[in-house]
Amino acid sequence: MTTSTGTRPYAALNPALIRSSLAVVERRADSLTQYFYAHLFKHNPSLRAMFPERMEEQRDRLFAALTTAILRLEDTDALVAQLRTLGFDHRKFGIRPEHYPAVGESLLAALKFFSGSAWTPKTEAAWRAAYVLISKIMIAGAESAPATEPAWWDAEVIRHERRTEDIAVLTVRPDRPYGYLPGQYATLTVPEAPQVWRPYSVANAPRADGTLDFHVRRVDGGVVSTALVEAVAPGGAVRLGPALGTTTLPQSPCGELLFVAGGTGWAQIKALVEEFAVCRGDATATLLVGARAAHDVYDAGVLELLAGAHPWLRVRAALPPREGGPGDADAALLRELARHAPAGRPDVYVSGPAGMVEMVEARLTARQGVPPAHVHHDPVVHPGTGERPETAAEWFLMKRQVPWIRPRS
Repeated sequence: MTTSTGTRPYAALNPALIRSSLAVVERRADSLTQYFYAHLFKHNPSLRAMFPERMEEQRDRLFAALTTAILRLEDTDALVAQLRTLGFDHRKFGIRPEHYPAVGESLLAALKFFSGSAWTPKTEAAWRAAYVLISKIMIAGAESAPATEPAWWDAEVIRHERRTEDIAVLTVRPDRPYGYLPGQYATLTVPEAPQVWRPYSVANAPRADGTLDFHVRRVDGGVVSTALVEAVAPGGAVRLGPALGTTTLPQSPCGELLFVAGGTGWAQIKALVEEFAVCRGDATATLLVGARAAHDVYDAGVLELLAGAHPWLRVRAALPPREGGPGDADAALLRELARHAPAGRPDVYVSGPAGMVEMVEARLTARQGVPPAHVHHDPVVHPGTGERPETAAEWFLMKRQVPWIRPRS
């Protein structure tokens, strides 16, 4: 295996052997994960502060990222991009190059303990070579950050608006200039849940005063979203990780674009529409906003202002005839897509719940002839598979995107 970046694995690297060894331990994956962290913290107690107090909130995240990378060793360029982004982002935890060997030794110790007699010198050599390769790429990603760019930003909450029972819109002011492109996202953590980070799209194009908006929906059992909706108030503090994501506009959009938003996915689309207003040239756009009912359109005032201020923007709400469930909202959105999606091969930007994003992409590509490369969205993460795997095996082997490691631009 050779990547376009020139990365070459070591001779002992054997993806097939690694995959077969995973099959030996997959049924005990939950116990293996616990053993991994217990071993790591016992032998490296100083690393404990880099992780949340409540490990059940994300005990799988580092381990899942490592094992997912190992399972994708032959998916070269995508793997390198993912790992470089992961290393770049993990600076916010305080991780340094000297910490990587400790993680590797605990990973190997856990695998050896649960593999029993299936663990051979060749198996260990293959895993060790894979981990050394992974850590080198991640370290290179961390070192790619400019020396002047911080690993995190502390920000003051200057405005907090409760739009619905479960949705709040926050405006924060970072303590230093925060560089990002419209369409990117930041990971946030709060004092109520130290080192628990969750991704939220920045909901505005860059402003002269440097403030940032975030739209947050409270998730059942989500410590960060609950704190941001219910506990945070003006004068409070949040911490931001670096901007990530590639769902951004080209410098000179052309033709007619289609923006599709559902739920708090509107935050990302709102930032893109604001940027489009500046860089569009002669291009035009259609904006579809889906919801289960009119009262779920929590930013209706902004939508009305956009529709009235920009003759080049067609704004359409996709609402069921009466308040209903997700199926009714999906049907309404599909009807509006059929009626108002631009003809030809438009660039489409979609943001919202995972099922909605997949549904819109499938309809546009299969029935309306939009090339898949023209449909832009962040990696889809299903609530049942991207956050909390349901079985022990899923903890270890499930193919999923770790939410905060979408590639950076």
